[in-house]
Amino acid sequence: MNIIIKQIELIERIDRLIRMHATGTPVELASRLGISRAQTYRMIDIMKELEAPITYDFTIQSFVYEESVGFKFGFYTKELDATEIKSVNGGSAFERLQYLAKIS
Repeated sequence: MNIIIKQIELIERIDRLIRMHATGTPVELASRLGISRAQTYRMIDIMKELEAPITYDFTIQSFVYEESVGFKFGFYTKELDATEIKSVNGGSAFERLQYLAKIS
């Protein structure tokens, strides 16, 4: 499997554990992920470079987010707004659909 995909999957796993406050200590997290402690810290550093507000909470012995964030990597469908639909359809078809929607 591609190394980039493996890293993204690791980030997704770390993200889930952080959200559950269940990473444990860095050594425990490394063990859960099946990687070294140094690799674990590198992944945390990459996440921080991507603007993840990660810190370690000594009282619960887990990495946590300092504020609410979301992480999603991948492709997804999105709804087009009226301007985008018009440009995709060339304009005239869109205007006819709008007209038909108004009279029905």
